[in-house]
Amino acid sequence: MQTKIRTAHIIRSTGILMAAFMANKILAIGRQIVIAQTFGTGSEYDAFVAAFRLPDILFMLISGGALGTAFIPILSQRLIQKNPDDLDGWQLTSSVLNTLLLAVIGISTLLAIFALPLVKWLVAPGFSEEVQILTANLMRLTLISTVIFSVSSLVGAVLHTRQHFLLPAIAPMVYNLGIMFGAIFLAPTFGVYGLIWGAVFGAMGHLLIQLPGLMVHGIRYRPVFGWGDKDLWQIAKLMGPRVMNIVVIQINFVVMFNLASRLGAGSVSALDYGWDLMQMPQTIIGSAIGIVLFPTLSELAAQGDIAALRRTMAQTLRIILALAIPAMVGLIVLGRPIIRVMFERGQFGPDSTAAVYQSLQFWAMGLIAHSALEVVNRVFYAQKDTITPFLSSVVSMGINLGLALALYQSLQAGGLAFSNGVAVTVEVLIMLVIAHRRLAGVEAGAMLNTLVRTLLAAGAMGAVIIAYTSLLPALSPLFIAAGGGVLGLTVYLIAGLLLGVEEIRLIPRLVTVQK
Repeated sequence: MQTKIRTAHIIRSTGILMAAFMANKILAIGRQIVIAQTFGTGSEYDAFVAAFRLPDILFMLISGGALGTAFIPILSQRLIQKNPDDLDGWQLTSSVLNTLLLAVIGISTLLAIFALPLVKWLVAPGFSEEVQILTANLMRLTLISTVIFSVSSLVGAVLHTRQHFLLPAIAPMVYNLGIMFGAIFLAPTFGVYGLIWGAVFGAMGHLLIQLPGLMVHGIRYRPVFGWGDKDLWQIAKLMGPRVMNIVVIQINFVVMFNLASRLGAGSVSALDYGWDLMQMPQTIIGSAIGIVLFPTLSELAAQGDIAALRRTMAQTLRIILALAIPAMVGLIVLGRPIIRVMFERGQFGPDSTAAVYQSLQFWAMGLIAHSALEVVNRVFYAQKDTITPFLSSVVSMGINLGLALALYQSLQAGGLAFSNGVAVTVEVLIMLVIAHRRLAGVEAGAMLNTLVRTLLAAGAMGAVIIAYTSLLPALSPLFIAAGGGVLGLTVYLIAGLLLGVEEIRLIPRLVTVQK
């Protein structure tokens, strides 16, 4: 009975997060349209983009995914074990918050002091002196957002631990609205500074929208550092490998885009556009499920319930297969009309569409692995193991770099995307093999069964879409994309049910709110 209640809660929460992520993706596209209308691709917007590079790295390394990965399992254990010195977990939360603020404010102050030389020597050495000064000034303001986001990310982790997902899911939308406010109302008077202040206001909104959630859970802030608390140091210890994991990911992308820059004009853009398009379903499927699942995995690991941990992971991976495989096929067979609808106007012509589509097809092949990675690595994080995912990512990086060097000249940007997909697939398989040993199995037979049946259903979907687009080539890209999408989804659902893909029956529960 408890397992059924937990599963229903995970499905309901995942549906909420998927809807919120989809809405935020749409809002992010609107944000880019507004910014493009106001700033185009001029030097002011160059300075705006460059100003975020170092603050974003600071956020990712200290208070982004690394913090949540280490903090949620420790707080979950603290709450389950009813620590007599901290029954509600607020003392640990306060210690982490105060230590985090001390570190982020200290590093941000140094970055602000040395902003101009950092811009000249590291961030944008090719900018003119005037634009470098503008970039440095914008970076100093951006660091305000970094400090606010550091607090907001911890608040989100606390709410996730307490199985509260709605407000953290809404927060990114508030941030995007803040930037849009800056572009529409402040930029006409203050130029690009208005856009930066919009980002600062958006970051503040990102934090404020989550505070009512803390109040519901009885927040008790304490002005303590608690550096004698062993759990605080355990969090810091767990963050180390996760930080290195993030560094590995960044190195991967730096090398990939470095190689893409050698392929001629437009190759970097084609790779980036393709990645963004693949990330849309990956975020809605993999990230949403991973975020919702992590607190539950952490609770099960803290309770030592290995059987439930195994069942939860396996069932979730089967649902991801049922969602990611048709999404992959959809991107491959409908990618071209989707790109034309979204981007083909102005300087983005048919040649650009062809280049991005070539990249997207190869990115799409890695969608399943990227989505599964969001769950598999969290199984290890829940068990307070951040070393295994890090070592797996190092192996993945080696494969990615080797394949990229071998394929980028023959397959162009698509070769780089394909290399990444293969590397992430190997990374997932390595961790599944290790999980199989630790969890006494991963229900591989059931997953393979779902994989085969889903591939057959998605294959039928792809064949029908190809026939549809071939028979009606004169339709506008919008009608091809929309009609093909609806037809393909219908065929997939019917074929999947006929083939016995049981996970399809759970999909309606992902998009409806259960009581």
